[in-house]
Amino acid sequence: MTRIQANLLLTVIAMIWGSAFVAQSHGMADVGPMMFTGVRFLIGALVVLPLIVLERRRPDARPLRRADGGKIAGLGLLLLLGAALQQVGIKYTTVTNAGFLTALYVPLVPVLGWLLLRHVPHWSVWPGALACLVGAFLLSGAHELQVGLGDAWVIASALPWAVHVLLVGRVADRLASPFAVAGGQFLVCGLVALLWALAFEPWSLAGLRAAAWPLLYTGVMSVGVAFTAQVVAQRHAHAADAAIILSSETLFSALFGYFLMGDRLAPLGLLGCGLILGSMLLVQLLPMWQALRPARATSHAQT
Repeated sequence: MTRIQANLLLTVIAMIWGSAFVAQSHGMADVGPMMFTGVRFLIGALVVLPLIVLERRRPDARPLRRADGGKIAGLGLLLLLGAALQQVGIKYTTVTNAGFLTALYVPLVPVLGWLLLRHVPHWSVWPGALACLVGAFLLSGAHELQVGLGDAWVIASALPWAVHVLLVGRVADRLASPFAVAGGQFLVCGLVALLWALAFEPWSLAGLRAAAWPLLYTGVMSVGVAFTAQVVAQRHAHAADAAIILSSETLFSALFGYFLMGDRLAPLGLLGCGLILGSMLLVQLLPMWQALRPARATSHAQT
């Protein structure tokens, strides 16, 4: 896979994730958030299962140890926390708000990389993170001294999403088994969420049947296809390219929310969206631009 092909694949992933917010919102009319999360991630695990079998049958496949299983389980729990908080939030907020507020994880990733892994971030991270927080403040309605319940849940999901994004690539690279990592984390996330739902949420077979299409779409496309393709694509795409392209999930969620759900934003909400999107692009594009300047100067000097 070439870098251009990987970037195109990441664009498709962002579009799938953006559209999945609509399906997640519709599905919540018939089942609880943990039941929805559990079933869709188990569907995703089933989608990836054939790829895991083929991957593990390769002659050069690295044996998975107990410690590897622990790392995959840890990713699954992070995935569960992020997905569950987001799913609860979607029940009480709009698709557009959920899409943009989820993207708060983008500027968090380099900050956590500095705190947890001692990776010193580019200076643009700090104004970018501040702009992102101000954007969330405006979008969530906090300027009116009332943060929406759904917005607060979605904002909380940004932290586990960020930690997951920070660690999933490292685990997949070390194990050299992207499909096993993807499917294993889906299985852990799905099982824990389902057990929680069976114990603490009201549910019925009629509700599951009514939510069948949202569950199938998000399980097959958002989880099975998109999350797995992300692991594969980021092995071939430049990290900066991947972050920028995946952040377009927010724009797709706004477009799908506008055309399919009738979502509309007030001027301050639009300003908040613009600040969040601008901060995401700032922390990715500015370091790239500054890195290219010496190369361009050297090229001009040689000519």
